[in-house]
Amino acid sequence: MYSHTAVDTRNIITIKGSVDIVSDFFFTAINSILYQRGIYQPETFKRESKYGLTVLTTTDPGLTTYLASIMGQMETWLLQGNVQRLVVVVTGVDSGETLERWQFNVTVEDGAGIGSAGTVGDENNAFAPNRRSGGGGGNGKVQCRKSVREIHNEIQAIIRQVTASVTFLPLLNEPCSFDLLVYTDKDAVVPRKWEDSDPRYIMNSQEVKLRSFTTSVHKVDSMVTYKEADEWDI
Repeated sequence: MYSHTAVDTRNIITIKGSVDIVSDFFFTAINSILYQRGIYQPETFKRESKYGLTVLTTTDPGLTTYLASIMGQMETWLLQGNVQRLVVVVTGVDSGETLERWQFNVTVEDGAGIGSAGTVGDENNAFAPNRRSGGGGGNGKVQCRKSVREIHNEIQAIIRQVTASVTFLPLLNEPCSFDLLVYTDKDAVVPRKWEDSDPRYIMNSQEVKLRSFTTSVHKVDSMVTYKEADEWDI
């Protein structure tokens, strides 16, 4: 007689699988912010189905290439456990002021088997476009406490909040640009194409915490900080 143990592989996630989910979320969130805040013209976005939602993805060739490069680097950093947070900074072109900071904090869950990251980085030690490390990667598997569908539902809630941000964020009354800041461990190696950056803080700001999601390997907490409309020179 043979005995068999059934394993529900739907609830087992590899470190690489978690990295793919987090990286794809970052890509989708950045696109949603750029569309909702009018950083790029709406006709330069296409509609796609993801996370049970219709999301907007850029068709601008330059932006597509840029984001693909950044996400490729981010996957390497996430595998090493070096990424602490990603910040999308919205800046007024005319004023040069930081108007919004969309912050996504990344922590590594206990028992995930990745590096030593997971602590909140020094707010005065940002890099734009940033660092990677040459440490060991991870092909390990982690027993996930939820299904991929549940993870996607959590991500869906965050994307919905980004979409709804137009209801509480002040109007951007000047042309705006964006920058990406990535916070990493201090011992991570900085690629030549990346440079040090200040944190791009907003004085007299308001903060709205958004939802979070976890893959059981990585946890991502989200928030947006913005400059109040009555502080602007309109």
